[in-house]
Amino acid sequence: MSTNVAIIGAGLSGLALALALHQQSIPCTLYEARSAPLNIGGAIMLSPNALRILDQLGVFARIHPEGYSFDNLYFRTPDDQPLDSYEFGNAREYGYQGLRIYRHVLIRELSAMVHSAGIPIHYHHKFSHIVTESPHSVTWAWADSTTTTTTTTTTATATCLVGADGIHSTVRQYLYPDLEPIFTNAVGVTAAVPTSQLQLPIPVSNNYPFPVTILNPTHGAFVIAPQLPDGSEVLIGRQKRAPQLDREGWAALLNNKAWCVDFLRDGADDFPGIVQRAVSEISPDRINLWPFYRVPRLESWSSVQGRVVILGDAAHAIPPTAGQGINQALEDVFTYALVWGRCQKEEGEGGLQRALGIWQRGRQERVDRVLDLNDQIDRRRLPRKEGGGQQGEKMEPFDLEWLYRPDFGQMVEGWFARGL
Repeated sequence: MSTNVAIIGAGLSGLALALALHQQSIPCTLYEARSAPLNIGGAIMLSPNALRILDQLGVFARIHPEGYSFDNLYFRTPDDQPLDSYEFGNAREYGYQGLRIYRHVLIRELSAMVHSAGIPIHYHHKFSHIVTESPHSVTWAWADSTTTTTTTTTTATATCLVGADGIHSTVRQYLYPDLEPIFTNAVGVTAAVPTSQLQLPIPVSNNYPFPVTILNPTHGAFVIAPQLPDGSEVLIGRQKRAPQLDREGWAALLNNKAWCVDFLRDGADDFPGIVQRAVSEISPDRINLWPFYRVPRLESWSSVQGRVVILGDAAHAIPPTAGQGINQALEDVFTYALVWGRCQKEEGEGGLQRALGIWQRGRQERVDRVLDLNDQIDRRRLPRKEGGGQQGEKMEPFDLEWLYRPDFGQMVEGWFARGL
């Protein structure tokens, strides 16, 4: 079966999908609405399940020296006492430590590998809508903004089209025309400051546990997370309730640097001194803002004929509690490529819909377990009167072997063996 997969979106998911399909000898083409290369957002946290995928794609060795490696996330009380910890990596147990790395570094290296593999990337190509879909192909249209001042509507055809275009996915509108992401009434603001500003003893790691979330019942959580290989910079951030705005409104709020700084400093006097020092000096050009949206559980991530598929945040937006958003998106793309490779060899063209159904059900099982893990973590950190733990009591470690040490090839074969 001759296959050419069109990937809408050249962010982390789209680029990783292109490399995963290339490993399966499946031709693909990337389309991205923005200019190249994408240089967006701050740092992300990668757990062993995603790092294993990036290693199999040949990316891990390229990015590891540029990230901050760590094992645990720590949680502390309002008076700065230890409350809980959560294992995010462990080289001995899972093969990898957790890695905090700037998003643009990973995009840079993925883009370089895509280029070396000869996979085409067309920038300034904004997906518009699906024109037709048949049992064998899909045709779509986009507004192609070229170097000229003229914008023309053009079409293209491929065996399959994958929407890796994020939580506000345009591709998803073909499957769910009336669906809009649901705003969670929360917004997060982060900034990057020098670790020296915290005025902690050196080396920091021996005196104060990082990354850390300091919980406050009145003002919410304040996060401090080292980044850069030597930990010389930290992200500081917090989130709170906010009214919904449109895209232009969020952009205007991000550009209101005074509002963002006030957001980070609000109530700082009710936090430990480390937080007060963290917000004492904030560079306006190191600030980011994110409104938090979610996607309701979807019945299907693919069209009836299987020629249009969504994955990652377009299909399921996972709350950040366990830090699995981008990690689960990478699981999506890697297992999707394995399923396509299996179809190429065994299923035949007529089995595509069945194979995609098996893939989605298998992935949904994993996503559901992550959502359950999120709930367990949230409950454990509530005050005891609200059904949570009690300060000072011993917390049993979570069982994370299933999450951090999967064999994805065996996993996919198990899905098909069970006929999910």
